[in-house]
Amino acid sequence: MHWHAYQWTGNGADRANEAERRPSSPDFPTSPLPPVRTGDWLAKPASRIAATFHEVSEAAEWLAAEYGKVRGALLLPEGIPLEGRLEYARDALPRGVDVQWGEWLQGARFAGIGVICNPNRHVTHPCPIRRSAGTSTS
Repeated sequence: MHWHAYQWTGNGADRANEAERRPSSPDFPTSPLPPVRTGDWLAKPASRIAATFHEVSEAAEWLAAEYGKVRGALLLPEGIPLEGRLEYARDALPRGVDVQWGEWLQGARFAGIGVICNPNRHVTHPCPIRRSAGTSTS
């Protein structure tokens, strides 16, 4: 198993455009919007991958760093402290559970930070890196 990291920050209202957020849409591959289901990140082009990890500790470090970039712009006070988030991520990821953090930011913006398991227990999408290299194995 390995993990792919994804990040999206944009106008929160854009998330209402669910058609572009579903793999059945012809616009899905080119849409900058995050998918509705976390595992569907794997159906996006490999160029959307922010990082790939083979160690959970590296994935947790990336999550912490990305969260740190938006933490000062949170719209509401932090509901779950970072250490609690990281504790969950360190437990969930090796068990094959995706980790997706979504937070409203000032200015009606939304940030999504996620680490997606590959292979994924909820979707059958092949690994985007291998798919872009012309193979279809996970």
